[in-house]
Amino acid sequence: MDWRRLGTYAAVTAGTAVAVGATAAAARVATDRRRSRRRARRGDAMEFGTLHVPGVTVLATDGVPLHVEVEEPEDADAYARPTIVFCHGWVLDLDCWHYQRAALRGQARMVFWDQREHGSSGDGTPESCTLDQLGDDLKSVIDAVAPDGPLVLVGHSMGAMTVMSFAAQYGDLVRDRVDSVVLMGTSAGDLIGRRDPAALLQPWLPRFGLLVGAARRLDSYPVTRAVAVGPDSPAKYADMTDEMIARARTRALWDFAANFVDLDLYDALPALPGTRTVVMGGTKDRLTPFRHSRRLAELIVGSELVAFEGAGHMMMLERHEDVTAAIDNLWSSAPTSAHRREEVGA
Repeated sequence: MDWRRLGTYAAVTAGTAVAVGATAAAARVATDRRRSRRRARRGDAMEFGTLHVPGVTVLATDGVPLHVEVEEPEDADAYARPTIVFCHGWVLDLDCWHYQRAALRGQARMVFWDQREHGSSGDGTPESCTLDQLGDDLKSVIDAVAPDGPLVLVGHSMGAMTVMSFAAQYGDLVRDRVDSVVLMGTSAGDLIGRRDPAALLQPWLPRFGLLVGAARRLDSYPVTRAVAVGPDSPAKYADMTDEMIARARTRALWDFAANFVDLDLYDALPALPGTRTVVMGGTKDRLTPFRHSRRLAELIVGSELVAFEGAGHMMMLERHEDVTAAIDNLWSSAPTSAHRREEVGA
């Protein structure tokens, strides 16, 4: 993860937040206008952020309300195939799966949810914002809206870490019900060196949260464009990412930061369905460099590694057709529920 770049940004934005003072409101208005103009220029066939269905609230084991949306298929036969569960990353929300949701809508049963402290889900305590708890949150979501039948689990960045944490805690469930897994733009460990500035600054991150959060909301686009997507990616993908980051809660930024300093999910990897696991990475990913994807694929025996040349961290947007095709291929090639029950001896 390019924490030096982000550390510099944090220092600059913290100073900026102090300086803006009385001009903050005017600057925010100007920023909102710029974002509106960028949205208008995109000309989305389906406007980003509009693909929603009425949500349900699932209570996590510690009582935090989790926002969940379920897309039902039009063909009854699709219910025999896996439910696809999508897990988004840090300071994003369920809208990051815009293109996959649009393409597979009506075909597959799909579950989209906001992680705690993200999107429309509730806040936990800082102490509850751990990868162990996120894996447990995923279990709560599955128990509530997909309690039986096969599953395809799709995770991006921290969402993929959520999937790995879930596998570490609920190996029997993974073995019995998870047909396939997609892990994109993620890592199982060694993400931040012990001498990296982020590790040294971590104890003080919450103190800067309010200041950095204020500056981030003034105009995060330049940093989003530089860090989140590949250098040659169309600007609209940075726009979409920026919209999610701009509306993210500052506490999510800081409450989850410590997880990346001591990240170690290697013990979870044997629980994943090796030959039915696809690992994806962007060769220009500045947040979780491609070497982490390569390492995951080496450790998950039989898995497939997909390299998106020139893509950055937001590959589900930047390479959405390829990502959707890979998910669709896993889903459509999975055995039906009846065949799955025979395989696991149910």
